[in-house]
Amino acid sequence: MNQRSLPFNSASRNTEEPDGFIDLDRLYSAVVRRARMIGLFVALFVGLGIAYLLFATPLYTSMTQILLDENLSKFAEEQTPPQNAQLLDTQIASAVEILKSGELALRVVDKMNLADNDTVLNPPRSPVDIVKDGLKSVAGLVSNEPEVSEDMARNGRRQKAAALLQQQLAVERVTRSSVVSLAYRSSDPQLAAGIVRTYAEAYLNDQLNANFEATERASVWLQERLADLRQRAQAASLEVEKFRSENGLTLARGELMSEQQLADLNSQLIIAQADSASASARYKQFQAIIDQGPEEAVKNATISAKEGDNSVIRDLRTRYLAVSKREQEVSQSFGADHPQAVSLRKEKTDIGRQIFQELQQLTASYRNEYEVARSREASLRENIEGTTGRNSDANVSLVHLRELEQKAAALKTLYETYLNRYEQASQQRSFPIAKARVISAAGVPASPSSPKKTLVLALSTVLGLMAGGAFAAFQEFRERTFRLESDVRAILGHRSFGYVPLLGTAPTSAADLVRAKLMKGKASPGPEQGTPSFERLSRMVLDAPRSSFAETFRNAKLACDRMLGGNGSRVIGIASAVPDEGKSIVAANFAALLAASGKKTLLIDADIRKPGLSKMINPPPKAGLVEVLTGEASWPAGIKIDQQTKLAILPVGGEVATRSDPHDSHELLASPAMAELIDNARRSFDYVVVDLAALAPVVDAKAFSPLADGFLFVAEWGRTPSRLVRDLLGAEPQIDGKILGVILNKTDMSELAKYSDFDGAEHYRHRFEKYYLENTGTRRKSEAA
Repeated sequence: MNQRSLPFNSASRNTEEPDGFIDLDRLYSAVVRRARMIGLFVALFVGLGIAYLLFATPLYTSMTQILLDENLSKFAEEQTPPQNAQLLDTQIASAVEILKSGELALRVVDKMNLADNDTVLNPPRSPVDIVKDGLKSVAGLVSNEPEVSEDMARNGRRQKAAALLQQQLAVERVTRSSVVSLAYRSSDPQLAAGIVRTYAEAYLNDQLNANFEATERASVWLQERLADLRQRAQAASLEVEKFRSENGLTLARGELMSEQQLADLNSQLIIAQADSASASARYKQFQAIIDQGPEEAVKNATISAKEGDNSVIRDLRTRYLAVSKREQEVSQSFGADHPQAVSLRKEKTDIGRQIFQELQQLTASYRNEYEVARSREASLRENIEGTTGRNSDANVSLVHLRELEQKAAALKTLYETYLNRYEQASQQRSFPIAKARVISAAGVPASPSSPKKTLVLALSTVLGLMAGGAFAAFQEFRERTFRLESDVRAILGHRSFGYVPLLGTAPTSAADLVRAKLMKGKASPGPEQGTPSFERLSRMVLDAPRSSFAETFRNAKLACDRMLGGNGSRVIGIASAVPDEGKSIVAANFAALLAASGKKTLLIDADIRKPGLSKMINPPPKAGLVEVLTGEASWPAGIKIDQQTKLAILPVGGEVATRSDPHDSHELLASPAMAELIDNARRSFDYVVVDLAALAPVVDAKAFSPLADGFLFVAEWGRTPSRLVRDLLGAEPQIDGKILGVILNKTDMSELAKYSDFDGAEHYRHRFEKYYLENTGTRRKSEAA
């Protein structure tokens, strides 16, 4: 038995790890192949947007801007310190909430009489609102509600109008400024402008009224407090004067007499102490000079200009110094015994005696001044002690007096403060100034603000792109089928023989037209070419020998010849994962190609449960594979020969096959009779092509696998799940090891390039058509040659 353990040129089953970056080529390819579906979504959403624009009620928006300016009242109020950013934000937020409040909305409703305005009370409603109102109406019919009076009904309409105003009103701060934007939407542009203007006026009036009412309440309260403080301040002042008179606390220049006398005595004592210290210092200085003796007193006495103000002493001292100098000069020149020197010494001695006498007199005078200063100091001390004793009793009373004075002063200050605030409040009440002003008046809108056509269409387009892209991405993520030959190599690890084009649809390209000519021999496609019969599909490789369809089978034949080259006769099974993948068509065309090449070929329809090749036999056979395996007929008796290609076909069988139990098919294929049949076929044929049942539903292919030399695996392009095929082959290593290659059947060649990268072979298949197909004239010339 000729078998093969590994596939030729097999690749690793491990898929390539995706790149860490986004593959732009694959992303673009995905967008291109899903472009039609994305376009449908965009068209759908744009259509919805247009329908919305046609049926939506146009709304007009009128807007005004209000500036919150504290400087407007700077001439009527005291200068306040600059506000910080947080306080300013709080004030603006409060203004926004006031504009949104229900009280202000009710004022606008009353001023414009909107409780009876049908445009306000019955605005355009959405479908959801209509459903809600219908449910409420039904509930109202079921429940028994009490009758409503006219006043209650009007008040209800008034509250409803205010609530609807609040819903359509938009109030917001303009960036980080002190400006508040006020906008209102309505189907009536005149009504929208009127409501916005009325809102602005109501807000300004509310500010004025709030200031006036607050000032009035403050004035009334201040007036009551002033009357009470006036009485208390007067009573405190009277109590101070009464206590002062009872305790003899007489004041002079704001102080007690005893305190002033004590302060004067202390000042005099300080001066007397200073004079006594100065006199003592002068006396001691001159006394020290006298104590040195006449001669030393004259030589060592140092008398300052202030203390020695006696002109006699200065003159005598000047004469003394001059005589001393003259005496020294004479003694040095003529000797100490010179009469003039002796005379000068006597004169110097006489002058020194006079100086000493003057110093004695001056010292006596300073002693007298010192004694007088001491006496005055002692007298002042006695007076201070006496005054301090008399003032001790007054100090005790003075403490209580100061307490009473402080109380009276505090009440007086508080009274003056309240009086000042009362005067300010009275003045402010007369200034009708609000801290806000309108800087942009509300005008009548000329064009509707909603719906915005450009925005709606742009948003519809974007939503369509998003929805289409999301659905396309969902389909791409669900893509788990075989699209390219590289998918076969990456997922299964087997080589791919190529693509078999999708047949059975009306030709749309030049290649399809040529194929139709080859099939029918007509110049234009007929009505039945859209759905060719099974017999015609099974002979496509013969009718279009130069098409890409036939080229794929030639590639498969070449690979089989190379991979099974050492075998005398080759048994090749045609298998697939699931039914209806075109496996029988592939088997018939592959066998027809082998037979047309001059090889003896036997085609066996071994799909006992769901025979397909047996449809080619006309008239229906009376004996076939089942009869041969059960021994009811010999194997040559069931073979049918195609006269054109000399292809031998062994169908499933006749009536016996239809009566046989389908659950016995795997036993028939694994029976010794089947092995004997294959041995006989090997001796008589070069190729034995066996069309087997699908792998997933039944085990017939597994039962036949020991008898096959190799398998051609058929996978439907874009439909066969790749994971299913991988798991099936992984679970059947005996089949997987004999797979020669994979054929992607029913390939939509017009869509194939969309799944390929820009550098992939599938992207350039449109350039290969001239190698695959010939027109009729060229074919006839070649035949004539």
